[in-house]
Amino acid sequence: MKPSLPLSRAIAYAVGQFGWALVIGIIINYLVYFYLPPGGAQLPRLIPEYYFLGFISVIGLITMGGRFLDAVTDPWIASLSDRSTARIGRRIAFMAISGLPMVILMFLVFYPPHDSSSPANLAWLTVTVLLFYIAFTAYNVPYTALIAELGHNPQERLNLCTYISVTYFMGMVVAAQAPILFGVFEEALAISRVEAVQFTFGALGLLALVLLYIPVFLVDENKYSSGVPTSVPLKESLKLTFSNRQFVIFTVSDLIYWVFMTLLQTGLIFYVTVLLRQPEDFYSFLFILLMGGSFICYPLVNLVAKRVGKKPVLIFSLVLFAMSLLLTSQSGLDWIPLALPVQGYLLVALAFFPLAAYGILPNAIVADIAENDSLRTGSHREAIFFGARNFMMKLGQMIAMLVFTSLLVFGRDIGDDLGIRLTAFAGVGFCLLSLVFLYLYNEKKILAESARLKAEEERAVLEK
Repeated sequence: MKPSLPLSRAIAYAVGQFGWALVIGIIINYLVYFYLPPGGAQLPRLIPEYYFLGFISVIGLITMGGRFLDAVTDPWIASLSDRSTARIGRRIAFMAISGLPMVILMFLVFYPPHDSSSPANLAWLTVTVLLFYIAFTAYNVPYTALIAELGHNPQERLNLCTYISVTYFMGMVVAAQAPILFGVFEEALAISRVEAVQFTFGALGLLALVLLYIPVFLVDENKYSSGVPTSVPLKESLKLTFSNRQFVIFTVSDLIYWVFMTLLQTGLIFYVTVLLRQPEDFYSFLFILLMGGSFICYPLVNLVAKRVGKKPVLIFSLVLFAMSLLLTSQSGLDWIPLALPVQGYLLVALAFFPLAAYGILPNAIVADIAENDSLRTGSHREAIFFGARNFMMKLGQMIAMLVFTSLLVFGRDIGDDLGIRLTAFAGVGFCLLSLVFLYLYNEKKILAESARLKAEEERAVLEK
């Protein structure tokens, strides 16, 4: 029996999520904003605005393609990690190799060869986005697989998921402060707005790089991880994983969650600057408020989930998300008797608890399912479950980016904002659909069966 992970090492592990959340937060929040900025953003249009079939944008296809490549490589990376026999640990080895390329490629995404609209910028964006997502997958999938291996019971896994949820939102908060840094660097260094954006992302990338390697050097996978390499090949491993009915039900709900969550995350800066007609720094402030409010809710989510289960907490969270997105679709309209900044405060307040819940609980649920599977089959394929979940998650993000960028054709500027409102309204529909699938997930069956199988294993050991 491997020793439990000490708190200091659990924190070191969680810091890695701070690093990759900061990197992915920059990509998700600012890629569309940088290349197709709204009026008043002080940024040039860097790519031609091509549309296929009259509404499918080329940048939507690029981001969708990046997410698609990312998604299809998830199971492959997961299987390689599951079968790895690297001396420093089958998960840590992948994290060590991929951290630096991920940060470099994040920066290169925002460093196109031309400072005005050009097909060459379009080609640059395509290549760098695709390569970035491969590097991101190579770090993220093995990293999340460690949850099931470093946490030896549901309590430890829930605690680990709580810690990494905190650091995830810390990364997102830091990423959200980028617009403030744009102005600071532009004035202090007397550089253009584009150069200020690039300087900001370079500085944040260096911070992320340090954070990504803290778990690599401080977490001894061989000492604390309960996982062992498996010999199951990729095709068979995927077949076994997707034959798990409860896993499929939950991940379909999770996929749909990531559709509306990505719509909300990508659209937030548009909702603030266009619908609420507030400056960019108000977006940064709202993001801090959102993350701070969610952070306060973490202990409550942890406590309530232990008492009533993870599933009921997520169901309640989806209802609150739907309310927040519905309000977003109506933000700034004359019939709402609230000042524009107050509408922004209400929008994020409704998301405090659900963001905390979805930051903590889905990874814990996947870890529960992965443990249950290993107890039933005797095969430790933890990474393939997280890889398959990441595949579904990124498929959802891919759909969202296509939906978001395509809806923008109907208007993305002040006074011409129908497209932005439609992105929020679409989010409400996806939210309700996610709720339907989550209701079908049988959490009690998974936990009860795992407890029974563990008890049988312990009796068998004692009898020997």
